[in-house]
Amino acid sequence: MKLIVAIIQPTRLAAVQAALEKAGISRMTVCDAHGFARQRGQTATFRGMEYKTHLLRKVTLEIAVNEDFVERTIDTICKAAKTGQEGNIGDGKIFVLPLGEAHDLGAAVSGPEAL
Repeated sequence: MKLIVAIIQPTRLAAVQAALEKAGISRMTVCDAHGFARQRGQTATFRGMEYKTHLLRKVTLEIAVNEDFVERTIDTICKAAKTGQEGNIGDGKIFVLPLGEAHDLGAAVSGPEAL
């Protein structure tokens, strides 16, 4: 079992969700996030005043999958999350973590069956 954590642009959430559902991945958690990496924020204009935002808005997806779905999930997110601008920094990151245990509280099952 693996926990896939993807940090993507908020504007790509609908496309990623639709692509995951089409690929047979129908369970995920979505959280709003703010952060920065190489781009170090951005400059914006509000009511004629220019200001710098240090934290950019992102969306974090958490998807617990069995081993059979790891590559399919990663490939699907990679294709759907891209903004289409070649080499665009800020398109996102994907992290794959080992998932030691899983428990489904409603069904009272544990392990891979809980996913």
